[in-house]
Amino acid sequence: MMNKYPLEWLDTLILQLSNTNNLDVILISEQELLLMSTDVVKESKKIQIQIKNEVFAIRKKREIRLLIRKYHSTFIYLIDRMVGCQMSNVQRNHNLGLLSEKIITCLEDLLSFIETRFATFLSLDERVPITYIIVSRNELQFKVNKLKFKQLSSESDKATMDIVLHNLNDLLYSNSGHKSTYRQILYQKNLLRSIEESDLSKVNENFYSELDELLLVLNFNSLTYFHWLAQRLKDDLKLMDGLTEQLCLLLSHFKEFSQINSNKKVSFDPFQKNISDSLLGWFENEIKYLQHRINLSSDIKLAGGTRETVNNEKLVQNKIECNLSADQIALILRAGDESRIIKARSMSQVFKTIVPYLSTSQKVDLSYDSMRSKSYNAEERDKEIAIQTLERIIKHIRDY
Repeated sequence: MMNKYPLEWLDTLILQLSNTNNLDVILISEQELLLMSTDVVKESKKIQIQIKNEVFAIRKKREIRLLIRKYHSTFIYLIDRMVGCQMSNVQRNHNLGLLSEKIITCLEDLLSFIETRFATFLSLDERVPITYIIVSRNELQFKVNKLKFKQLSSESDKATMDIVLHNLNDLLYSNSGHKSTYRQILYQKNLLRSIEESDLSKVNENFYSELDELLLVLNFNSLTYFHWLAQRLKDDLKLMDGLTEQLCLLLSHFKEFSQINSNKKVSFDPFQKNISDSLLGWFENEIKYLQHRINLSSDIKLAGGTRETVNNEKLVQNKIECNLSADQIALILRAGDESRIIKARSMSQVFKTIVPYLSTSQKVDLSYDSMRSKSYNAEERDKEIAIQTLERIIKHIRDY
């Protein structure tokens, strides 16, 4: 292993740029800027190769861990030093400011190389230095702004993306952001990179979109996102008429959710429960609640069986007989709904409310669901009779 300091050239250059009395540096030309910028990039690549060689030559994990942490802390120190003198360099000379920016970029790349390639050897739960937070914040903010224009498959995904970006922005500029650990920042970088690299424009027929699946896999355990997902599930259940239908849909969503494997080793917020555990608890409570309501409803029906029979008999007695067929009645009810003469929550509601009180000369008990379906496939003969019936009604009204 080489005993020479591998960052000597880069460290010396940073030292020269930090010296406000160095006239040679202050008067840097554009040609010198180009050459030095090229040298900085070459040196950065050499350092990466040097690190790989050193790690490859070491057999003990403890020694590799010590080496990687040494490089990691040194890169942070150099970035800190370079950021500290960048503003003064910009004021002293424009080219000097551009060179400083180039060096910071290369140091950030080296830092990212260490964190990506040798993450297992870093102490990820240590608090991050303020300078490293500033550097990471700029990188993350750039990606957050970029994702605002990412193409998404639905309005629901746009709302989900707003929640993700809002949570990240809050974290970046909150007081707690200054106490972040390497693990938290690496998670944020990985989250943004995963969203950026994913194609989220494809329409997903499942309840959970591609974006939802990504967030669940990465354990994005933000409380805001959990409440938003729970509200979407509740709204979907409200579209079902009966309790049994709601339970079947809920079980279907639960099955779909169970097939998504969340990585519990990572999390957006280390102080909150894993998103999969929170949703599992929500599903269990909702399923038990619906099952209890269904059982209670069954008990009430059994207890009131006699009363229900009496009510059904009264309903039969109170039925109004129409001198039309079921298909002809269906046409008139559909026309009434679509012309907004009869107003209800839906066409199904119109048929469900009116049909039980109607009968024909051929049939006493009419199926509202069957009549609603037949209203879309009417025969010409039924149309003519329905029109003639309405014209007879019009004639009577005119004679009043």
